[in-house]
Amino acid sequence: MGRSQETFNKKEVRTRKEKKRKAKVEKREKKKAEGKKNSFDDMIAYVDELGRISSTPPDPEKKIIVKAENIEFATARNKPQNKDFLKKGVVISFNDSKGYGFIRDLDSNKNFFVHANNLEEPVKESNLVLFESGKGQKGPIALKVRLLRESTPVNDKGQV
Repeated sequence: MGRSQETFNKKEVRTRKEKKRKAKVEKREKKKAEGKKNSFDDMIAYVDELGRISSTPPDPEKKIIVKAENIEFATARNKPQNKDFLKKGVVISFNDSKGYGFIRDLDSNKNFFVHANNLEEPVKESNLVLFESGKGQKGPIALKVRLLRESTPVNDKGQV
C-alpha cells in the first residue's frame, strides 16, 4: 500500500537518507572490527626546529633555550610615526563623558582622533596641545597628548 500524497521525489529523498544512514552504521562497525581506536596520540602534531609540522617528536638535543627577557613584542598600530617629532595642535572637540575627541594639527590642518587613554593631562575644547601622531584602525590618532596652553581663540575651521 502506498503512502498518501507521496511523490517520486519524496521517495527518492527518503531512500537516499536511509542509504546514507546504513553506510554510516557499516563504517562504524568496520572501524570497531579493525580494532582501530581514536586516541589523542594519533592527533598530535609536532613542529621541528625549522618550523615544519611532523608526526615525530623533536630531538631534545637540538632544543634551544630562550630567555623570556629577550623576547620583544609590541603592537604596531599605536606606535608613533616619528618619535622625535612632536606636533602642535588645537583640541577642536572633546567629550568627557564618552572619553574621546579630535585635535587639529596646526601645521597640516589634519584631524587626529584622541582617546582619553592617550591623554597625559586633562584637556578641553580650544586648548593648545603637544602630541605624537600614530596610526589607528580608522586613521591618524594622537598619542601622548600634553597640555601646552589652556585656551586659544579658535575660528569655526579649528584654526588659531
